[in-house]
Amino acid sequence: MSLKVLVGCKRVIDYAVKIRVRPDKLGVVTDGVKHSMNPFDEIAIEEAVRLKEKKIAKEVIAVSCGPTQAQETIRTALAMGADRGIHVEIPAKEMEKLEPLHVSKILAKLVEKEGAQLLVVGKQAIDDDSNATAQMTAALLDWPQATFASKIEHKDGELTVVREIDGGLETIKVKVPAVVSADLRLNEPRYATLPNIMKAKKKKIDKMKPADLGVDTTPHFDVLNVSDPPARDAGIKVEDVDTLITKLKETGRI
Repeated sequence: MSLKVLVGCKRVIDYAVKIRVRPDKLGVVTDGVKHSMNPFDEIAIEEAVRLKEKKIAKEVIAVSCGPTQAQETIRTALAMGADRGIHVEIPAKEMEKLEPLHVSKILAKLVEKEGAQLLVVGKQAIDDDSNATAQMTAALLDWPQATFASKIEHKDGELTVVREIDGGLETIKVKVPAVVSADLRLNEPRYATLPNIMKAKKKKIDKMKPADLGVDTTPHFDVLNVSDPPARDAGIKVEDVDTLITKLKETGRI
């Protein structure tokens, strides 16, 4: 059975950008800042495209929530090999308070609407590091989940997934339909070629709002304060081991 695969791809501030806290201390500066696809979601897209190249998947659908600029993220996914996109329109101001639970509800509704048999997402987004969307979506769908995947094999309606865990690696089997979250070592995402970037401009992107899916995105909490991490003290050089031990004792390290 060929699978229809839905892949989440979030637009985030580019990993190479130095994050700056807003003057009001309620968020970070996003205006005029370079954005790109969440790196873990790039890995998810790559894995879905590889499944299609192996004839395991028949269609790959890229989904992104956010303002109009989120379509750029979807176009990147399309250039990498996804077949079509879905843009769930959420204004930039509302995106600041969009929670993993909201995204999970949106993805679950889209899985049901599209009749997808596999949902692949990055294990976490590099902006909020929540690491919750895959798990909650699996719960909402009542599907098995294989999180932190570093290797995926499909056979006879089952996925054999190697997971990265604290103690090393764990291999599990889950039946399809299922939810998978991609870890860093699952694959090396391809670069989109110019011809594929041009083809992506002609691929279809459906637009809808959370309300069209029956999802309420009212936030469950308010952000009270966002601050920079404390600055680290400058290091010092010591001449010998005895001096090192003395300094460590002075600072209460030993």
